[in-house]
Amino acid sequence: MSYSHGVYASQLPTSIVPPRRVYCSLPVIIGTSPVHMISEGITGAVNEPVLAHSYDEAVKALGYSEDWGKYTLSEAIYTYFALYGVGPIVLINVFDPATHKTEVTDEAATFAGGIITLANPGLVSDPVIKSSDGVTTYVANTDYTFDKITGVISLVEGGSITAGAEVKLTYSYGDPGKVTSNQIIGGVNAETGAKSGLELANEVFPRFGLVPALILAPGWSHDPIVAAVMATKADSLNGGHFDAMAVADIPCDASGCTKYSDVAAWKATNNYTDSNLVACWPMLKLGDKKFHLSTQAAALMGKVDEANDDIPYESPSNKPLEMNGAVLADGSEVWLGPESASYLNGQGVTTALNWNGRWTLWGNRTAAYPTITDVKDSFIPVQRMFRWKANEFVLTFWQKVDQPITKRIVESIVDSENIRLNGLAAREAILGGRIEFLAEENPVTDLMDGVMAFHLYLTPPSPAREISARLEYDPGYLSTLFAR
Repeated sequence: MSYSHGVYASQLPTSIVPPRRVYCSLPVIIGTSPVHMISEGITGAVNEPVLAHSYDEAVKALGYSEDWGKYTLSEAIYTYFALYGVGPIVLINVFDPATHKTEVTDEAATFAGGIITLANPGLVSDPVIKSSDGVTTYVANTDYTFDKITGVISLVEGGSITAGAEVKLTYSYGDPGKVTSNQIIGGVNAETGAKSGLELANEVFPRFGLVPALILAPGWSHDPIVAAVMATKADSLNGGHFDAMAVADIPCDASGCTKYSDVAAWKATNNYTDSNLVACWPMLKLGDKKFHLSTQAAALMGKVDEANDDIPYESPSNKPLEMNGAVLADGSEVWLGPESASYLNGQGVTTALNWNGRWTLWGNRTAAYPTITDVKDSFIPVQRMFRWKANEFVLTFWQKVDQPITKRIVESIVDSENIRLNGLAAREAILGGRIEFLAEENPVTDLMDGVMAFHLYLTPPSPAREISARLEYDPGYLSTLFAR
């Protein structure tokens, strides 16, 4: 040490640690997007998480199409930003036009009004045009021009092709119909280590510093295998450091359930029974657009959370959805009364109800109900609060990892967390909570090995799912007839 002489000052770490804020409803949405139709010569992200805070940002990165059956992420982009006005969102597109494409050879076509409009826009190769007898091959930009994005081929005035000519076309177009459930699930490439599909949810926090809270795959989550992987992934993000919830759909077509009375059996048979899974049935419509209920339910959670300072203690149930009808996959309308909607709720299914003049989300139960009745696992807002609080704890006290195990670190964690819990209780986001460092949960051998265990008690409020009143006739009030 150098020789010192005089008065000095130094800084010590603050004993109270402010909490790290967690986006309690940040969705990670996996699906398909028209990345080959953004603009000429540009292809959007494929198997890469994209963080978007606005509609324009999402469309610029991944494109947009009104054909939501083919391009499922467009539904999510529209729902979150145009209908509910909430964000940010993370989008993962698995559609790769370089591999998911269809080759068309010698397709007969006729120039009507000087143009040919292909049934499948979004070309991934330049079209080759020959005369109907196959003898003459016409020259691009001399005889015709083409737009890869719109699929419109136009005659060039003075070229070799006459108006109304019959020709043969050879080209290839991006075909999202070739995407499979296995590609939505994804995995890790054994040779390159590259992740794909749902596995990319693990890259969200390292890339953006944001913790996923909801996992969606509209248009795919009705597949039981996809839903199962979504729930598993939500439980094991980043090696188990973070927790999320999955929001999935139960199919409402002939392969699934076209009647509400069939839903419970289908749900049980296909194992939609995880405590971190929200199961939704049927679909929704607004005008001429059809939505998966999972998409609107998740966006509604974000809207409710936003009104509560990003704390997920309030149920999204009985809050208005952006819809004017509940429908099956084929567009047939579904009308549920409170008795049938409540029946679905009692089977752990969230639905939509038109009651008292408005359409609302209806249901507080996770998919684990009624098999599991533990309040922590069976109520959506309670389960979300536990997962949100766990994520907040991890982020807040990660800075304490590898510090010496002393009384100071114990008191710092206990005091900081109890202040935070008291604040949540004061605003009634929880009814009460505390954290303790208990001797019986910290054996000497664990402490010697660098392992500390804290016990966090937490009581989020349950949703008031049933309110009743007892009406009794009181004859005593007959005396008012004689009052003067």
